[in-house]
Amino acid sequence: MTTLIATDAPPTWQQKLEVLRAWMRERDTVLIAVSGGIDSTFLWQVAHGEIGQRVLAVTAVSASLASWERDQLGALATEIGGRHRTVETSELENANYAANPANRCYFCKDTLWNALREIARAERIDHIVDGYNLDDVGDYRPGQVAGAEHGISSPLKICGFRKADIRAAAESLGLSIWAKPAMACLSSRFAYGVAISAEGLAQVDAAERWLRECGFSELRVRVHADKLVRLEIPLDDVSAFLVHRERFVALCKKLGFLYVSLDLSGLKSGSMNAVLMHEPVEPAAQ
Repeated sequence: MTTLIATDAPPTWQQKLEVLRAWMRERDTVLIAVSGGIDSTFLWQVAHGEIGQRVLAVTAVSASLASWERDQLGALATEIGGRHRTVETSELENANYAANPANRCYFCKDTLWNALREIARAERIDHIVDGYNLDDVGDYRPGQVAGAEHGISSPLKICGFRKADIRAAAESLGLSIWAKPAMACLSSRFAYGVAISAEGLAQVDAAERWLRECGFSELRVRVHADKLVRLEIPLDDVSAFLVHRERFVALCKKLGFLYVSLDLSGLKSGSMNAVLMHEPVEPAAQ
């Protein structure tokens, strides 16, 4: 089995990349769950470079996938030159998912891996992998429980990659999205316990897309109870945002929100998980 070479100094991203390439060459066929983010797309690029058409990238398409990310998929497939397909998933039909408990991601990933297992079986693909890396280990990620149950491998984690390694390696390979900000599905914008619906996801998608068209690339439009929306952007972008403030408020009101707020703490990925540290949130049964 491929392992990192033991040295006194920590391995460099170049060394980790060689280990990852070797790991891929040891596999006959691989199916990669590609979200469109830097981690899974980089993994796809490396896998395609090593074993070519024996790799199939699959992206789950549902209401929780941002429209601008959906639009980007075709360009990424052309850039990498590998096989790619999409599969419609229907996690919203699962009442446990739609109720938005603390372990919502478990039900999403369980739906995803069931769908990808069917594709792998039909395509006679031996290995299913995801883009998790070492920086994901300490975060609250119930989706990884589903991955473990389905026997999903995480080669970036196995080969010692952290986010900084991934970005450096992706840039060296010329991947266009090497600097793409970390993203998450639109369902992650809803406070735990606030029900998720196709309509609510479309509202968030419209608000975030409008901000992107105004030139903002790092942002989250968070939804809380009682039709309250909370915007997170980097503090350095606040002055630029204030130019658009009135129009953004008007848009949010048109979308159906009653209260529009700006978080003075700035942008923090996974900020909805903060509530888990202060008060218990009952997960749904798995």
